[in-house]
Amino acid sequence: MRLLVIEDDKDLNRQLTTALQQAGYVVDSAFDGEEGHFLGDTEPYDAVLLDIGLPKLEGISVLEKWRQDGRKMPVLMLTARDRWGDKVQGFDAGADDYVAKPFHMEEVLARLRALMRRAAGHATSEFVCGPVRLDTKAGRVIVDGNPVRLTSHEYRLLAYMMHHTGRIVSRTELVEHLYDQDFDRDSNTIEVFIGRLRKKLGVDIIQTIRGLGYLIAAPVESAINAIKPAK
Repeated sequence: MRLLVIEDDKDLNRQLTTALQQAGYVVDSAFDGEEGHFLGDTEPYDAVLLDIGLPKLEGISVLEKWRQDGRKMPVLMLTARDRWGDKVQGFDAGADDYVAKPFHMEEVLARLRALMRRAAGHATSEFVCGPVRLDTKAGRVIVDGNPVRLTSHEYRLLAYMMHHTGRIVSRTELVEHLYDQDFDRDSNTIEVFIGRLRKKLGVDIIQTIRGLGYLIAAPVESAINAIKPAK
């Protein structure tokens, strides 16, 4: 899952980025509103952490522009302002949730998990497909009751696909959501990770839809009935 942190306080930006990376996310950072708006407008993010008080372009303006342009990624507002009017303004601009500084990093992580679950249509932190269970809170994968050890790339790939169970996900989409903007992206590596995942999981939940991409569905389900082309 790929996130964007827009925060002008360099220390806080670094702390957030480090905590999110340690939690298994791919993270891009911006330090002002103009840079943040550009990244959010041109790159596909699964969620954004957006500070209200930004130089060059305030966070509210950034968010309003995104929503006016049809950008629908979940946005968690970060601000030192604790007046109820600022919260209302943020929600009216299109924010999905709000955290006032100072905050505990665990709360930020929990709110982000909740935002991405809701965006994908899920109600809990656990994603289940057949015998495979992925716990986003604990960052672990269990198959038939047994834990499976995955690399960070393998876990991110499985987590993204399980967030979108029942929908075909193209190689291009996976590359865009699994690597940061500076990574030398190569869609051929996705096929390698898919092969490793299939071997480690030991169950047939990842289907290849020729010419379109990959689909996660329970082994007993028909891929034909589940096909929903990726946007």
